[in-house]
Amino acid sequence: MGQLTLAAAGSVILLFPIAHAAAQEGAQESTQDAPADNAATEAAPAPLQYDVKVNAPGDLDELLEKNLDLERFRGNPRMDREQLQRLVRDTPEQAKNLVATAGYYTPVVTVRVDTTGAKPLVIVDLEPGEPVTIDKVELELRGFDPTPPLAASEPYDTEALKRSWSLKTGSVFRQADWESAKRALLREVVQTRYPRAQLVDTQAVVDPETHKVSLLVVLDSGPELRFGELRIEGLKRYDESIIRNLDKIHPGDYYSESALQSLQARLQDTGYFASVEVSADMSSILNEQIEAGQESQAAEAEGAAPVAKPVNRGPAPQLPLVVRVTENKQQNVSAGLGFSTNTGNRAQLNYDNLNVWGTRFKSALTMETKKQAAHANFYFPTTERGYNDSAGASFERSDISNEITAVTTISAKRNWGGTNLERSLTFEFLSEDKTVVGLEQTRSKSLPLTYAITKRSLDSLLFPTKGYVINAQVGGALLPVLTDERFVRVAGKAVYYRPLGEKGEVIVRGEMGALGSKEKRGVPAVYLFRAGGDQSVRGYGYQELGVKEGDATIGGRYMLTGSAEYQYWFKPKWAIAAFYDAGNAADTVKAAMTPKSGYGLGGRYKSPVGPINVDVAYGHAVHKYRLHFSLGFTF
Repeated sequence: MGQLTLAAAGSVILLFPIAHAAAQEGAQESTQDAPADNAATEAAPAPLQYDVKVNAPGDLDELLEKNLDLERFRGNPRMDREQLQRLVRDTPEQAKNLVATAGYYTPVVTVRVDTTGAKPLVIVDLEPGEPVTIDKVELELRGFDPTPPLAASEPYDTEALKRSWSLKTGSVFRQADWESAKRALLREVVQTRYPRAQLVDTQAVVDPETHKVSLLVVLDSGPELRFGELRIEGLKRYDESIIRNLDKIHPGDYYSESALQSLQARLQDTGYFASVEVSADMSSILNEQIEAGQESQAAEAEGAAPVAKPVNRGPAPQLPLVVRVTENKQQNVSAGLGFSTNTGNRAQLNYDNLNVWGTRFKSALTMETKKQAAHANFYFPTTERGYNDSAGASFERSDISNEITAVTTISAKRNWGGTNLERSLTFEFLSEDKTVVGLEQTRSKSLPLTYAITKRSLDSLLFPTKGYVINAQVGGALLPVLTDERFVRVAGKAVYYRPLGEKGEVIVRGEMGALGSKEKRGVPAVYLFRAGGDQSVRGYGYQELGVKEGDATIGGRYMLTGSAEYQYWFKPKWAIAAFYDAGNAADTVKAAMTPKSGYGLGGRYKSPVGPINVDVAYGHAVHKYRLHFSLGFTF
């Protein structure tokens, strides 16, 4: 019983009607007895045109169609009958090698040419035979067990590493899966503790008679490495505390690629830097390897047997943690124009300064059809405990559904946590002037404190297809200090993504809110609830659903909305959507739970900055169609 490595013999039958082809050539020659002084006869002959048909089971036909030279050279301007004959002769061997990558090592290949039509038709018939399956897997992991100098090290979970091996006994052996499994095994090791690990031997021994393959993978861990002291390069204007306070890596921690990426992402998010590179300095390890190689070469030159230096001896080397940054320019001015189906035309002017009294200053002036706002905020560098503090002031005037409000706010905020779990505490003072068309103007002030928490579990922050986001808020103004009406407020919203089929996706979202106070008058309008608009109940105007007061719509004590949407991605970046929204805002729970519905169709496009949504919705309660445009999902 013979064995071979990644190769096997297959039966090949080649049929080609040469005689018929030669007869055609003779016929063509006989038609060329015309005088040779015609310019057309001196032109190069037209390339030979032919078609290819592949008959193979499963997805093997696609494999051959994409990779055979017969297909690749179709339409080549230098193609002639002799070249076609050569391609036909080479096709069986090519086909055999191709299907071997899919696990079939004893195929029967038949290639024939049908010349009865207007163009020659090359027909490739393939019977793949029985696939080769994995009979034995041997994973040899070297260097992971702590030696005496490393006795204090935590044992590496080699059993979990073996369980992660993707090619299981009994599965069909495919070359692509084999390569992918080896890369995944090595990748899992080099990401933590052993970045110098390498595959020192890999073998796949195929027995075509039994249709079995034995796999051998030998992986050497290399030295166990840990992080050392932080080294910062490139800082000129800003204090080192900006970087050090965000560094969660401590000297002596195991090397971790994810820790490096996480630190780099946190630094990039600060806005202080145009570029950030976070790495571990491997030069000390490389120098040791170079010295070991030189010692080995010297021993060989002297005639002595080279002595291999064990890579896992001695204490774990500490790699300096290097952060290289390029600072952003200190000041930046930008302007923009836009349009929203919620608030109309928009013009915006921004001014940012990255170093005002040691803080990051951001300001903006926004002019919209229904809303005008100005804000200025100071952001302090992240503290050693991971807190992000800010303070600022803002003014906003809005005219929504005949309710005109002007709010001045002074606030202080503390934010902490990461992307997956974010928390904040906001303390603010609000002074509000409110005018309802047809009624008298009112003024109120409030000193609320609000705690918010956001939990994210998504496969992608920019284009999520699976997972959820939940946000909850609780707060209020409980003390009679700078407060006209004490209140307690709770609110929450959630969105859930789930794939449906290969190209479909279901999105379910909901929002609720409740306000408790003795009187509603005196509670700032921003703390009351409304519904309707692009990100709420489509088919209705922005914050159109609420409590009727005179000719205006104002906020209510309670709000409940929900939405279900199906998206079908007929192309990688394009989708159509169907949706149903329902919800309301009112001063009683019963009225808030009597929803107004909207439904319709829309289009989706994956832009570089997030999904662009265009919807046409029908508001059932108002019997009107409305166009909605939005970017992503504001949360």
